[in-house]
Amino acid sequence: MMIFSIARLPRIEFGAGTLNKLPDIVSGYGRHVLLVTGAHSFINTPHWQQLLNQFQQRNMTWQHATIVEEPSPGKIDDLVKTYAGEDFAAIVGIGGGSALDAAKAIAGLLRVRHPVMDYLEGVGPELPYHGPAVPFIAVPTTAGTGSEATKNAVLSVQGKHGFKKSFRHDKLVAEYAIVDPDLLTSCPPDVIAANGMDALTQLLESYVSSRANPLTDALAISGLHAVRESLVPLYRQQGDLPKHRGNMAYAALLSGITLAQTGLGSVHGLASPLGAFYPVPHGVVCGTLVASATKMNLHSMQTREPDHPALAKYRHVAEILCQQPFSDTTAAFNALIELLAQWTETLALPRLSHYGLQSAGLDHVIVNCRGSSMKTNPIVLTDGEIRQILLERL
Repeated sequence: MMIFSIARLPRIEFGAGTLNKLPDIVSGYGRHVLLVTGAHSFINTPHWQQLLNQFQQRNMTWQHATIVEEPSPGKIDDLVKTYAGEDFAAIVGIGGGSALDAAKAIAGLLRVRHPVMDYLEGVGPELPYHGPAVPFIAVPTTAGTGSEATKNAVLSVQGKHGFKKSFRHDKLVAEYAIVDPDLLTSCPPDVIAANGMDALTQLLESYVSSRANPLTDALAISGLHAVRESLVPLYRQQGDLPKHRGNMAYAALLSGITLAQTGLGSVHGLASPLGAFYPVPHGVVCGTLVASATKMNLHSMQTREPDHPALAKYRHVAEILCQQPFSDTTAAFNALIELLAQWTETLALPRLSHYGLQSAGLDHVIVNCRGSSMKTNPIVLTDGEIRQILLERL
């Protein structure tokens, strides 16, 4: 008998126009809410004023916090202090991964009055979190991070001695994830590219993870089909755009569900130090490294563990993304690597040197990449193999 566990998930409301369900859902918790958004993209659309009007019609009151960049522990603590006197019935995060992660962290801290560093993995005392958390509702406006379906709020301090770590607990999982593909309309092409490659990487790494299971495999495969159909056309603004927005919102949601259950792999292991030490957006790290990391995983398994079960999974991914069967394993792997590299170029994802990484800085990245994501990579990579992944995209 197979044995696996599935952790808590939000209730999911998916589909075009589901943002209209938000006011009634929020009012079910109470009349006073905190809205956490990005600085511009959502609040500059008609959806924002419509939402506020709907709240007003229900005699609801709200406060509004904006997240300009990836949230830091200091930013979260400042916001918690600012709103400590408010009795919020719910926290609503509306935006990309940064806004959702910030809202998630605030929801977890408002009622416990501890600094977030007390709970942040790997950099503080790592006190056990007992809650209570304010009910959190997630409304993604980008298609990539999957934060609407996860229990971790990723916080960053950038610089040579920086870090990118998670405040993580089941009590932080959103009560509701309202996924409205119409909200992707305001995403510029570079955001579509970076976030789409983040979703792709999360689906791929979840599928080949050492903790994968049949349920997460089914979800990852479904998400990979959606990415194949819609990532490049959505970036190019070609074809049936509502369908492509729906596919990418769906793929991102599934990537969040699967990563929360299985962990990730070498790309996300490297994304943590790269995003901490250099001003490189998370999705760009994923998009620029996924081809070279896939190439290295395949080479390492074929060399050291030729019977590894993940090799068959990579072959299946090749058939999905390349839309053809392969009678030869080598041909399948080569086609997969070539396609991923081609997408990286098509989507204009910069090299790491664009953000200041040089060969002299590789050791500092490598020594700090052995976090939780690297532990579920299908094979343990050597420092030399990790260096080669980075050099290919320097």
